[in-house]
Amino acid sequence: MSWEEAIGRVVSEFSRIQKTYGARSVGGITSSRCTNEESFLVQKLIRAGFGVNNVDTCARVCHSPTGYGLKTAFGESAGTQDFDTIEHSDVIVVVGANPTDGHPVFGSRMKKRLREGAKLIVLDPRRIDLVRSPHVEAAYHLPLQPGTNVAVLTSMAHVIVTEGLTNEDFVKARCEMDEYNDWKAYVAEHRHSPEEVEKVSGVPAHLIREAARLYATGGNGAIYYGLGVTEHSQGSTTVMAIANLAMATGNLGRPGVGVNPLRGQNNVQGACDMGSFPHELPGYRHISDSDTRTLFENVWGRPLDNEPGLRIPNMLDAAVEGTFKAIYIQGEDILQSDPDTHHVSSGLAAMECVVVQDLFLNETANYAHVFLPGCTFLEKDGTFTNAERRIQPVRKVMSPKNGYGDWEITQMIANGLGLGWHYNHPSEIMDEIAKLTPTFTGVSYAKLDELGSVQWPCNEEAPEGTPIMHIETFTRGKGKFVITEYIATDERAGPRFPLLLTTGRILSHYNVGAQTRRTDNVAWHHEDMLEIHPHDAEQRGVKDGDWVKIASRAGETTLRALVTDRVAPGVVYTTFHHPSTQVNVVTTDFSDWATNCPEFKVTAVQVSTSNGPTEWQEEYEALTRESRRIAAVAAE
Repeated sequence: MSWEEAIGRVVSEFSRIQKTYGARSVGGITSSRCTNEESFLVQKLIRAGFGVNNVDTCARVCHSPTGYGLKTAFGESAGTQDFDTIEHSDVIVVVGANPTDGHPVFGSRMKKRLREGAKLIVLDPRRIDLVRSPHVEAAYHLPLQPGTNVAVLTSMAHVIVTEGLTNEDFVKARCEMDEYNDWKAYVAEHRHSPEEVEKVSGVPAHLIREAARLYATGGNGAIYYGLGVTEHSQGSTTVMAIANLAMATGNLGRPGVGVNPLRGQNNVQGACDMGSFPHELPGYRHISDSDTRTLFENVWGRPLDNEPGLRIPNMLDAAVEGTFKAIYIQGEDILQSDPDTHHVSSGLAAMECVVVQDLFLNETANYAHVFLPGCTFLEKDGTFTNAERRIQPVRKVMSPKNGYGDWEITQMIANGLGLGWHYNHPSEIMDEIAKLTPTFTGVSYAKLDELGSVQWPCNEEAPEGTPIMHIETFTRGKGKFVITEYIATDERAGPRFPLLLTTGRILSHYNVGAQTRRTDNVAWHHEDMLEIHPHDAEQRGVKDGDWVKIASRAGETTLRALVTDRVAPGVVYTTFHHPSTQVNVVTTDFSDWATNCPEFKVTAVQVSTSNGPTEWQEEYEALTRESRRIAAVAAE
């Protein structure tokens, strides 16, 4: 099939479906691996071309609570510091992150600072390498039960408040006092004391007290967190609890401090900046704001819907119900990365047109009606924005092997719909982004070529960017303390499913492994394995290397066991890099109350010995073989 035929098929199918089922029957997903310019065009296509706001991105399943929580507390949906600031940190708090495996470049910088004398506090159910490895050891490891982040962080706040360790001068100058006083009274309640929280979290009370004292009094305190914070039913609440701690101790607005999310892919931050959420236009401005909408309508020449669109889980729900019929997915593998694989596959199977644009035939492509080959970062010009808000240029070193850049493919679809786009180079797309986005008004390819990179906000007030945010004042004006009530997740261990599963990454693979599984990295990690504590293994007759079945109320899969005391009794852990395991067939549909970010980190499961793959694994392998076979074309 030629490019012309493929694009024509996409255009005709989306047009037919909208005519048959209504405008809101279609949507799309932007990529956190593609450039800012490419994500901007995809959301523009959906809003201006399809006339709906049914656009989402992979941050839905990773850092959407970061956007909600930090915007609520500080007024901006991003981390506060540049990475260089860690050189000035005296105390480093790592919450629900594994930097040496998930973010190895920054993890190396963190280890360097720790070797120089900075103190480390780790909040994690698992004993990650940073807790104890050559030349590095945490001062405190708080091995909390999965799902109890809010309880433990609020208990640390209890210690800081009741022992008079707050920075009252900072709070009075920088924060809203009514909210602060309410929060202060709330966290001081006895039920938040370490002794009470120990009963819920399993963390010894003395560790909570000592860790809180160190963070509050140890000098410059920086908090770094990952998906172990956000991928919970209280993910947004946990982010706000972290922000509360930083404000209460004055650890904001200077080098060495701050609240710093460690993003999961190279352009998660950028995809969010570019308006990839269904309720926000680029620059995190709500779609219901008429002035913002008018600004975009005047530039784009098209009316915009004022109603927020569907999030990824809502799109899949609507597909199963029969009201959502087509999706354009650029550089995202939702079948492997999203929770409750049965539900995802049912949603994809129910659609009449699934368009996948990617480097490889990924797992989602098993359900694709049209596959559009994408191109790598080596084949394109553009920009990425990393976790420190740093906009970095990407420059093409070779022409796309498929014939077109990803932005050009999106433009062809748009023009097939009659939008009349005429971009000749990604720099022109960035010029449009700068025209429409206040935090990007000073960004241009010329400036990036001159300076190498800039950190947004980059505008008249900060022409060379902003390495550290909230120095004199918060973006929202005064910092906002939020009461963070701990509410236990509905996903709980019990007689049928007595263990709690949590998931993560390993150094040798990147995200779902779509790229790294095609390299020699598989020599280090050729399969996902289930870490299980020796006590739990002995109770079940499981030995190291045995095949085991892991089952939840959502589904079941099999993999090999790794017996280790890195996890606590009652907790099991695995990675999600290999589709042969498809661990997300086990994870459930519970999600963050504010953002629908899935609760990947808490799944009640049972583990038992197994003789081989489950029925679902066998069916999925057959589907994969069938969907990827090459059909012979009869000669005319």
